[in-house]
Amino acid sequence: MADVVISTELITKEFSSKPAVQDLSLEVQLGSIYAFLGPNGAGKSTTIRLLLGLLRPTRGSLALFGMDLRRHRSDILARTGSLVETPSLYEHLSAIENLEIPRRILDAPRSDIDRVLRIVGLEDVGRNLVRTFSLGMKQRLGLAQSFLGKRELLILDEPTNGLDPAGIQEMRSLIRRLPAEHGVTVFLSSHLLTEVEQVATHVGMLSKGELVFQGSVEELKRLRGSRVRIGVSDMDSALAFLKGQGWEARREDGENGYILASDINLAAAMNRALVEAGFAVHHLTVESDSLEEVFLKMTH
Repeated sequence: MADVVISTELITKEFSSKPAVQDLSLEVQLGSIYAFLGPNGAGKSTTIRLLLGLLRPTRGSLALFGMDLRRHRSDILARTGSLVETPSLYEHLSAIENLEIPRRILDAPRSDIDRVLRIVGLEDVGRNLVRTFSLGMKQRLGLAQSFLGKRELLILDEPTNGLDPAGIQEMRSLIRRLPAEHGVTVFLSSHLLTEVEQVATHVGMLSKGELVFQGSVEELKRLRGSRVRIGVSDMDSALAFLKGQGWEARREDGENGYILASDINLAAAMNRALVEAGFAVHHLTVESDSLEEVFLKMTH
């Protein structure tokens, strides 16, 4: 289990006997960027608070770095940084002064401030007052705070929430670099599927407090439904012809009617058969469900 950074087994957290998360079993691999996805209210923030020891589970077990959180909380949190919601910053102080406070608490070397400012790209504005920073810069400074000390795991709750497009791109670029350049495993919650496509290596999907999918991004993409969309003359006869050949197909009516066939590997064969049978094929495309469609099917 040395390669597993986060492991939970059937974690349940109840509030007034109502479960916020139920029977949650997570496995986050070393060096991964694990996106924890779900609609608002699905239980993502509750899970993060459980991982940080801010809440205690009603039942189930939870381990980080192979250590039980209940017995080794101090050792675990010394290796774990977090950014939950909006970072707590003193706007009348500079970026360096904001970092000096947690540095002293952690007893980290003074050089650590320069190191984390370089990581988040704020090394040139360290002496500027935080009230002059954009929201994206404040979010990166919050990330720098969570990076002070010897952090091996970062837990981020909606790290791009509220940022403008430029700030979102900066944050995603920074997160992508963390495992390879700094040896950090990242666990981030989000309700945005674009976080998966642009950042993550692995994903867990939460719906109404229950885990409905866990695996690599490649495994998630393989769950996409695919179809062949065919536009053809005399659609009813063409549909009967395809079924007569043993192919699964159905009619989709709309402004422009199409035939939908399920086996995308036979697209060329169906096209050739239709043409040879005298039908005029004017449209043929292979389509796949978007990741958003897969996500919505799993979480609704």
